[in-house]
Amino acid sequence: MIKRIWKEQELVIASLGAALLGITLLVGCERVERSTAVEFEPNWVYAYQIGQRSEQAMDQAVLETQAALTELFGTPDEPKIPAVLASEEEFADLMTMEHLMAASGPPEEQGRGLFRKHCAVCHGVTGNGRGPTAALLNPYPRDFRLGKFKFKSTPIGVKPTKEDIADTIRHGIPGTTMVKIPELSDEDIAALTDYVIYLSMRGEVERSLLFEAGELVFAEGESLYNPALKETDPEAFEEQWEIIQDYVLDTAESWIEAPEEVVDIPQRDPAVVPETTEQLLAKIRAGDEAVLASVARGRELFLSEKASCAKCHGKEGRGDGQTNDYDDWAKEWTKKFGLDYEDEFNQVPLIARGALPVRKIQPRNFEEGVFRGGSAPEELYQRIALGIEGTPMPAAAAGSQATLTPEDVWDLVNYIRSLYQPKSDQEGTDTQAEALART
Repeated sequence: MIKRIWKEQELVIASLGAALLGITLLVGCERVERSTAVEFEPNWVYAYQIGQRSEQAMDQAVLETQAALTELFGTPDEPKIPAVLASEEEFADLMTMEHLMAASGPPEEQGRGLFRKHCAVCHGVTGNGRGPTAALLNPYPRDFRLGKFKFKSTPIGVKPTKEDIADTIRHGIPGTTMVKIPELSDEDIAALTDYVIYLSMRGEVERSLLFEAGELVFAEGESLYNPALKETDPEAFEEQWEIIQDYVLDTAESWIEAPEEVVDIPQRDPAVVPETTEQLLAKIRAGDEAVLASVARGRELFLSEKASCAKCHGKEGRGDGQTNDYDDWAKEWTKKFGLDYEDEFNQVPLIARGALPVRKIQPRNFEEGVFRGGSAPEELYQRIALGIEGTPMPAAAAGSQATLTPEDVWDLVNYIRSLYQPKSDQEGTDTQAEALART
């Protein structure tokens, strides 16, 4: 019954929303309208799950969490840098008020509203991934509150650098509705980068506070954040505030440590690993022995247990291998709390609180030649060597006894690019790699 209702709703949304989605694509996720004062929407999904686990209502926890977050981070119209960060020099470059003010607020106000103008239609005003078009899009827009970002120069488990986020904003994400917005200046991109970090930090601190609240017993008078204690019990209030500030500091430190964790990309030989896919295919057609040997080694690795690429991407790289998996944004509110992906009935309370229906993640089809993290050789090297945060794509050879060498990764870069099948090619025509495999 639930599945049938969802299917009917999807049909209605698809027919009514096609025009809106088309407009979104044309203007680069830009939406300009008269804004009213807005507040950050609580993370109702996470609060509900913490309440279920702690067997208590979370209404008071949500109220106190929101009050603490407002004191720390302000509102979408009037953002703040938490005072505990503003007073520490080591956090000075993390974000600036000038950038936060430019990115936040209503777009009709002079010098304000970059995020609401260009990003909120998909990501939501509060960065929760639930903008007006979110349910229409595949993949869903990113929910920044989990603190995970896919395309970066740092290992899984480490935050991206500011330049990683800026690159995503600057270039967009191919194959998605996250498109490049040519009108953005470098300063605009810097402002949006700071604001994404701000939204992500706020979301992570919110989750930490809700988790902390789940350990309290509100029915017995315990509290997470009670400003009234400033007068009645200053010591108790200071204890509460210190705990809250520690969560802010821990989250901020994870961001400022990221540049130290950047993994350097080894230099490639441009004669063997050309700059573009077109150059690679031309060398293959010309019979370049060094390139052919690299592609052949890449194919062998692709099919081997050592690299395990074919397990998900399929033996021919068409994205038809293991397709029964989910990304961390789905797992976060299902598997993490013991909820089965197919358990539609028990998902209803969470969807009613803002979760988007679960979707399986689709491995990349290399014949299409579309790479969301970028198609430059160095970008593909990063995706293979470092993995893709928040997805089933692990770092190279993670969990295996043998680690891929830089040369192995470059061979894989060549091989997956060789699978590209231009649309102009006749149907049934072998890819370059398939033809090579029979020689």
